[in-house]
Amino acid sequence: MAKTCCFAVASLFLSSTALFPAFAFGDPVVEISVLSSRPDMVSGGDALVQITGPKDAKEITVWDDNRNVTSVFHLNSRTQTLIGLVKGLSAGENHLNVKSGHNVVAHLTIVNHAIAGPVFSGLHQAPFVCETEKSGLGAPIDSDCSVKTKVMYLYKSTDPPVAGQEGRPAADAIPPGFKVYDSTAPRPSDLAEATTTEGKKVPYVVRWERGTINRAIYDISFLHEPGTPLPDPWTKTAGWNGRLVFHFAGGCGGGYHQGRTFDGVNPLFVSFGYADVVTSLNVLQNNCNDVISAETAEMVKEHFIKSYGVPVHTIGFGGSGGSIQQHLIAQDYPGVLDGIIPIASFPDAATILPGVVDCSLLAHFFDHSSHAWSDEKKTAVSGFATWGSCTNPNDSWIQQGFSPKLVGAAACNEALPADLVYDPVKHPKGARCDYYDNALNVFGTDPATHLARRALDNVGVQYGLAALNKGTISADEFFELNAGIGGFNADGNVVSQRTTADPGALHLAYLTGRVDTGHGGLGSIPIIDVRQYTDTQPDIHDEYRSFATRARLIAANGSAENQVIMTIPLALRPTANPSASFAGVGVTLVPKMDQWLDALSKDTSQRNLIDKIAAARPADITDACWSDEGEKIVEKRTYEGDGRCNRLYPPHGDPRIAAGEPLREDILKCTLKPIDPKDYVRPFTHGEMARLESIFPLGVCDYSVPGVGQSPLKGVWQKY
Repeated sequence: MAKTCCFAVASLFLSSTALFPAFAFGDPVVEISVLSSRPDMVSGGDALVQITGPKDAKEITVWDDNRNVTSVFHLNSRTQTLIGLVKGLSAGENHLNVKSGHNVVAHLTIVNHAIAGPVFSGLHQAPFVCETEKSGLGAPIDSDCSVKTKVMYLYKSTDPPVAGQEGRPAADAIPPGFKVYDSTAPRPSDLAEATTTEGKKVPYVVRWERGTINRAIYDISFLHEPGTPLPDPWTKTAGWNGRLVFHFAGGCGGGYHQGRTFDGVNPLFVSFGYADVVTSLNVLQNNCNDVISAETAEMVKEHFIKSYGVPVHTIGFGGSGGSIQQHLIAQDYPGVLDGIIPIASFPDAATILPGVVDCSLLAHFFDHSSHAWSDEKKTAVSGFATWGSCTNPNDSWIQQGFSPKLVGAAACNEALPADLVYDPVKHPKGARCDYYDNALNVFGTDPATHLARRALDNVGVQYGLAALNKGTISADEFFELNAGIGGFNADGNVVSQRTTADPGALHLAYLTGRVDTGHGGLGSIPIIDVRQYTDTQPDIHDEYRSFATRARLIAANGSAENQVIMTIPLALRPTANPSASFAGVGVTLVPKMDQWLDALSKDTSQRNLIDKIAAARPADITDACWSDEGEKIVEKRTYEGDGRCNRLYPPHGDPRIAAGEPLREDILKCTLKPIDPKDYVRPFTHGEMARLESIFPLGVCDYSVPGVGQSPLKGVWQKY
């Protein structure tokens, strides 16, 4: 059974160390730190190390245990510190000592891990299917799906090629308008020019690096012309503006395979001078385990820093499942991301899962009910803007089978051969791909069943309570619904009994940060939450999710001034201003986040951090929405507000909100209370009360108190 080890640390990615006495009385204190990662989470056999205090490497010597590594340290002219890439680290603990003569003046213990991981996520998943060949990287060279790093160059053409005629392997995701750059040939006559955020005009040539880290395929791209110096930890080049955008992609899949990156090179921000990173295990559809996502992001960022230098800022960007990763990495592993831009956001996977899989329970019930349920009644019970959000095959979440496949043991990606996938008869020991088994290292196993502990529960949930009190459904419909709603068994099949959560899983979900509570580092960074309004499409990426995150931030920190909510129409009218479209607004978000972080870094006042973040925000980055005509409406956004934005884009909910759960929707299993007649608008007869009590013999949900097992996040940077 996996064990969880939790501990709290400072929220800086660049970790400092304990010090020994300095050179002599009055001399500067010498400090040694790791710039590329935390010192206990180094990977790949090397670490970018910084020494502050001495201005010249001749003043000191640096030792890795008995190896003299002084020669790798050089002065960084920007930071006026000594920086060195210490290579050849042994597996496990390494001891760096800075000496002045024979005296140790600073010491640092570094723990080195394999480049294939794991670092903190626990034992690797098995089985695990490699997909490097599908990504055009050739066959893997080991069982960890590793490949030799590949670098190619692309350039933006002023004479764009015809689609499909670019002359590249089909698996290489070369964006439209680009061609392969041949560094052995003369400079192309159709080479476009790019202008960075620093106003530098450079050839629009993109360096595209591809490789594997932590069993994930990664892509790193930035502006760089072959034959000119690359950026490194000591020097800066014209093409890279010093900022890093880390892309996160959506979905929520069962893991056990490498997957592919979602777009390879994304020119949207590279053209402005940003470096862009994406990995296959930061696509949540490939593996819906946010700890593995965080570990992969940390390790790939470490590689980037060792190769090219420390980014001024690292900005998270991505939608849907990409927003889940950003929220939880920011909360649980602070310092990896400095600011985040969640799009079509959800707070996390653990608390959205119940309302998503409720769709299957409701659909199953409606199919067998003795009543004729109209779409109006189904919609009211579902809480969504339309019942189609639960059933529409054009909705990406439903089409991909998230309900009930998020809890379906056999809901594995097609990359896994059938003989590796769980089947209760043919392969009872095969890979189980539901959300909880995919996070087995976090939740551990039930000693009775040897299956992953699950935090899914619907005991006491009064489905359709809001619809009953509004008079949309009758008392008899309400009673039959709650008597027949059922639940899921361990394999994710609908059964007549309601689902009961494992107490240990509930506790661990909160303790380890699988629930976005707003604690940890999430309240300490700027957040721009932007979405197109799709509630009525139908689509399950509901606007109320942004407000749920805001409610959690307020509950945790007393304020959500670090979060901005923006809503954009699905499509503008043809005569509207294109800059108000999703693409038009989206292209400005990263530079605006960059400005926000720049201003924040310059605030040296003694104000608390949340006030600093609020004061540093650019004037045009505010709560707002855009009309169909492209008009920007600036107003404070609230879930129950009656402003123009809410009239244009009313937020809705899901089945748990429609059952009385508050907006925060952070309760996995409710605390029960006796049935109270005052909770119902229409008085019940004695016979109806008796019927209700027979349906809920243990009581009903009391959402005025914390849920069962609900507890604060134990600490950040937890290991498994």
